[in-house]
Amino acid sequence: MAKVELKQPIVQEISEQIAGAQSIVLVDHRGLTVAEDTKLRKELREAGVSYKVYKNTLMNFAFKGTEFEALTECMKGPSAIAVSKEDATAPARILVNFAKSAPKLELKAGIVEGQMYDVDGLKEVAAVPAREVLISKLLGSMQSPIANLARVLNQIAENGGGAAVAAEEAPAEETAEAPAEVAAPAEEAAPAAEAAEAPAEEAPAAE
Repeated sequence: MAKVELKQPIVQEISEQIAGAQSIVLVDHRGLTVAEDTKLRKELREAGVSYKVYKNTLMNFAFKGTEFEALTECMKGPSAIAVSKEDATAPARILVNFAKSAPKLELKAGIVEGQMYDVDGLKEVAAVPAREVLISKLLGSMQSPIANLARVLNQIAENGGGAAVAAEEAPAEETAEAPAEVAAPAEEAAPAAEAAEAPAEEAPAAE
């Protein structure tokens, strides 16, 4: 079997991995310890990023005619690719941050959403928050005005409700006090009635 036929399945595998990819970052993984390599692969896997080492010639075949063809210019020495189809900034963010504690990991270049980036450009891309963080911040900014409006309306409702209750209770209190004020003159009239009856009792004494 010819060597080309043996390589074809691998080229097909690479082509399938990069199909529909939002970003690809090319790195030189030489110098990483087994523990560092294991940790890096775990972080990338948890972020939904595929990571694998391929021969440059095979990647050249797979990249040819695609938006990632420009990366072939950076394939010098052993190379590994980190591919993401969901979060465009994930490969750069994880690899750049990982390289801070593992200097042996060398970033070469990357293509993010069709744009070519060198190492400095990848560091800028890495500074962009994860998609989940951006969505969370967006939802927070959208909900904040709504929450403030709801709080204000609630306060208005509470204040208005208290005033209405006071207004409803006031007439009832005044009505309850009214009979006491009306009864007072009747009490004052009693002595006058007694005074009027007194002379009638003394009349026989005058005879």
